Amino acid sequence: MGSRVAIEKQFRLVRTGLFVVWALISAVVVAWSVRSAQHQALSDVMQKAGETLSVQTEVLSGVLDKYRLLPPLLSRQSSIRALFIRDADGNAQALDARRTAVEIAAMSAAMDVAFFFANGELLANARGSGVASAEDVPALIEVARQGRLGRAALSYGEGQRTYAFSSGVRRDGRFVGAVVVYVDFYRVEAAWALSARRIFVTDKSGTVFLANDPAWRQRPLSDLRQTGRIDRYLIDGGFEERLDLVRRLPLLEWDLHVLADPAPVSAARFNAAAIATLACLLAGLVALVALRRNEVVIIRARADRATALRLERVVRDRTRALSVTNRSLSHEVDVRRAAEERLRKTQNELVQTAKLAALGQMSTALSHEYNQPLAAIRSYADNALRFLDRGLTSEVAGNLTRINGLVERMAELSRTLLSFSRKPGATIGPVPLGTIIDEALLLARPRARAAGIEEIAVAPEVAGLHVMGGRIRLGQVFVNLVNNAIDALSGRPGGRIEIEARRAGDRVLVTVADNGPGITPDQVSQVFDPFFTTKGVGEGIGIGLSIADNIIRDFGGAITAGNRPEGGACFTIDLAAAAAVDPVSTPPMAPAGGDQAR
Repeated sequence: MGSRVAIEKQFRLVRTGLFVVWALISAVVVAWSVRSAQHQALSDVMQKAGETLSVQTEVLSGVLDKYRLLPPLLSRQSSIRALFIRDADGNAQALDARRTAVEIAAMSAAMDVAFFFANGELLANARGSGVASAEDVPALIEVARQGRLGRAALSYGEGQRTYAFSSGVRRDGRFVGAVVVYVDFYRVEAAWALSARRIFVTDKSGTVFLANDPAWRQRPLSDLRQTGRIDRYLIDGGFEERLDLVRRLPLLEWDLHVLADPAPVSAARFNAAAIATLACLLAGLVALVALRRNEVVIIRARADRATALRLERVVRDRTRALSVTNRSLSHEVDVRRAAEERLRKTQNELVQTAKLAALGQMSTALSHEYNQPLAAIRSYADNALRFLDRGLTSEVAGNLTRINGLVERMAELSRTLLSFSRKPGATIGPVPLGTIIDEALLLARPRARAAGIEEIAVAPEVAGLHVMGGRIRLGQVFVNLVNNAIDALSGRPGGRIEIEARRAGDRVLVTVADNGPGITPDQVSQVFDPFFTTKGVGEGIGIGLSIADNIIRDFGGAITAGNRPEGGACFTIDLAAAAAVDPVSTPPMAPAGGDQAR
């Protein structure tokens, strides 16, 4: 008892130290994960906003470049120069000029086209709007008089905005007027409105000239922004944090802004913290279970040793008593010898009983079927860390889902191992055969590649069949059979595994075959017996096929073993057919043990 208390005290100290180390490592992992996720998410947000900024810069520049060349081209046409000729009474050709302006505006989709005399008098314009009378028109005509391309951003009544280009018209070298083309930004702002991000242009005075939010137009940017660690902008009546990417348009003296929402960065930080915390908790739980199992094994070994010492002491005391009695009572020699023989027999029976009890515990509570689920959990956790390094949070979520399924699977495996003594209570219903085989191969293929298996072929007919059974346990059967085939083909060149299925009335026959050495005739009748194995010592205890046989029997089916005519083992599973049902998402199966008999 004192030894057990000392062992438990020692393991409590170990658990305390393990907890401290786990807490430190978890804190580092969570902090690193959050920082990496934040950096990656911020990079993605800035990249997408930068792409939007580049695209809209090109769009805006393209629209302005389209109309920039139009006034110089028009001013050089003789038909346009003829419009500025007055008759003898000094009257201008206003009607012809208006008709020409309308045609040009219609063909170019300009907001307006206007013709001005050299003194600023309007000859004609296309739309009849107020653009031609804007206060910047004299400046446009003056620049055109100097032989340069005039340009100006104009704002006029009811929040209307345009950008005007002007070019001078000359006859016989004399400046007679100017052609002014007004750019319509309606299509640009309409295109911006389709973007989820806020896009706007500010002029050199800091006023919003163009924007995909009508409430922002022609308002000072200082009224729409609150500066701080992260700028806050007026969005839908309230100030919200946004990342501002700016591109300078030097010729226009404009700044093009794209506002990016930093919410994905916060979400990425939270998700990374949650995932890293769950992963660390899972790792700590696995370590705690392993430590507890080691503690139980040590305590049990000490208890067995104490029992053996007590038995030896009893035998020694009884033998001494028999010797003393024999010297004094010779007639009791035969009785004492008989008692000694019974004592030895009892001792042997106790040893044998202890061996059987340990064997029963190994085949139930400490079954080998836990080994590969634990390995799969470790693999998925390692992959989750790598995905976190790459910022693939969706893949990390998938791995954690699989880990959760593996934990559930370990509980199912415990119940499956008890099928030797009683029927398990797992639910039976229609399940998709193709999906189950795909999930089993997902776990078995890495091991097959490591063993040098060239191909695992699945017949196309498998995908369309449904059978009656339990999805997880039926998957375990196929994992057992495929792993069995891998063991048989390991180290043999040209290894191939074939899985086929066909429907025969209300039954479905599934075969799993390989091109390995096959099964000897004297082994065919024993392959499904518990603890029968052809492997070496320590490589397996031979219960994999026995478990598979019990599972198939629970489903109302049968499994048989044999050899193919061309060589190699062939296992045939007979299951009840079922009607197709909507697929139900279930976690991936954990691989069953690989130490079944061949």
